[in-house]
Amino acid sequence: MSERGGIFAGEDPFAIARQWLAEAETSEPNDANAIALATVDSHGLPNVRMVLLKEIEPAAFVFYTNYESAKAGELDGAGKAAFVLHWKSLRRQIRVRGTVSREDGPLADEYYASRSLKSRLGAWASRQSQPLDSRAALMAEVAKVTARLGPNPPRPPFWGGYRIVPSEIEFWADGAFRLHDRFVWRRDGGDRPWRIDRLNP
Repeated sequence: MSERGGIFAGEDPFAIARQWLAEAETSEPNDANAIALATVDSHGLPNVRMVLLKEIEPAAFVFYTNYESAKAGELDGAGKAAFVLHWKSLRRQIRVRGTVSREDGPLADEYYASRSLKSRLGAWASRQSQPLDSRAALMAEVAKVTARLGPNPPRPPFWGGYRIVPSEIEFWADGAFRLHDRFVWRRDGGDRPWRIDRLNP
C-alpha cells in the first residue's frame, strides 16, 4: 500500500471522507452532502433516493428522515443500506455499504432544533410517502401545526436519524483514459481492523 497517498492518504476512511466532503463544499454548486441512499423492500426490490448526509462520525454516517416514510420502513426492515456520494466538480465519489440503526436521542434533538422553524413545522405536517390530495391540503396542515405548536415545536416522535456503520467504503477518483483510482476499505465488524485494497478501474 506504499503507493497510496495524496487524496487517499491515511488509514482512517472517515477522515478521508470528511476531507473530501470539505473540499466538495467549496466547489459543488448545491448540496455537496447529498447522497443517493439505496434500500430494499420486503420483496427485495431496490429503492434509491437523494437525502442529505448530516454527520460523519468517527465510525458512522448519519442522516435524518420521517420514521413513517417508505425509506424508514425499508431501513428498519432490512437493517442494511448503501449510499453513494458523487461530486461532479471534483470527479470523485464514495460508496458505502453497512448496517443501520436509529439515532433517536439527544443528537437527533440537537439537529432538529438547528433546522429553520418552517422546516421543523414541515416535519410535523408531512405524512411522508403517503398520498396527498393537493399542495393546498399540505399547506393547510402546516397552518394547523403552526397554530398548535407555536414558534418552538419539539422534535416529532416519528422523526429522527439513522446511523450507517460501514462494512465497506470505496473511494473513487477520476483518472486519465478512464484508468481511475479506486481503493476500498473492508471489515467484518465495527471493531475489526480495516483491510485496504486497490481495485481495477
